[in-house]
Amino acid sequence: MNEMNRSIVYEFVFLGISNSWAMQLFLLVFSFIFYVAIVLGNIFIMLTVISETRLHSPMYFLLANLSLIDLCLSSVAVPKMIYDLFYEHKVISFLGCYIQIFFIHIFGGTEMVLLISMAFDRYAAICKPLHYLNIMNPRMCIFLLVSSWVIGLIHSVTQLVFVINLPFCGPNEIDSFYCDLPRLIRLACADTYKLQFMVTANSGFISMGTLFLLIISYIYILITVQKHSSSGLSKALSTLSAHITVVALFFGPCIFVYVWPFPTVPLDKFLFILDFVITPLLNPSIYTFRNKEMKIAMKRFISQLGSFRKIL
Repeated sequence: MNEMNRSIVYEFVFLGISNSWAMQLFLLVFSFIFYVAIVLGNIFIMLTVISETRLHSPMYFLLANLSLIDLCLSSVAVPKMIYDLFYEHKVISFLGCYIQIFFIHIFGGTEMVLLISMAFDRYAAICKPLHYLNIMNPRMCIFLLVSSWVIGLIHSVTQLVFVINLPFCGPNEIDSFYCDLPRLIRLACADTYKLQFMVTANSGFISMGTLFLLIISYIYILITVQKHSSSGLSKALSTLSAHITVVALFFGPCIFVYVWPFPTVPLDKFLFILDFVITPLLNPSIYTFRNKEMKIAMKRFISQLGSFRKIL
């Protein structure tokens, strides 16, 4: 019994996304280009918000932090995926797998709560415009940000506690390109039915709970605006459309994988490529390209960089 309870698996093997050489080559080029764009785009947005005094407002403060989280979330899985596409034997150490799980859930959970904070910011701006700066004061902004990270940390630690002592004695193949909790649990040499339920309930609760709160906030904002001015409804929809698009892109894959009771492995993989590769690039793009003030600030920042290069 003691031998059975000990883990004898020291590494896990990723089966990857596809066995097709052409598909792997496409994914390599696609993922590399998008990851470079994610890094440069999100860093550029953060530097623009920091350097431009006109953007020192609650909305842009939260947007800069969203860019930071998107960059971190993508960096947990994408570089490893790109590296593995060069090799037929794709492995990750036992410890590396747990570290990847920890950071995926801390950044994912933090982003979910941060999106609620951004919805609250839009509520204050649209429904309470005269009191906006009083509501979204610096202390409130810091509180919302810290709360997002704390809840993300609690969610991640809770998930990890469920699996940290699981015994693994083989097989050690994970049908994915990153360490995914549901698939990892199925490899354990133990009865994991209850554990799978708890992990699914944990992730499902934070995903569905956050999405529910966001939907309620959007409905409340639109109803409030319509009561005061029917013409203002279209403006409110235009303001919220970017946020709603980001929410749909982020929560779609999460809910499908952790809540949908009939998972299909190939679709799961491509949905999480959406979460790790495409969404972190689209998030800042959606917010910036629809925002005139942000576009002006970015052009000004680029011109400042050009002037600085000439001086050097």
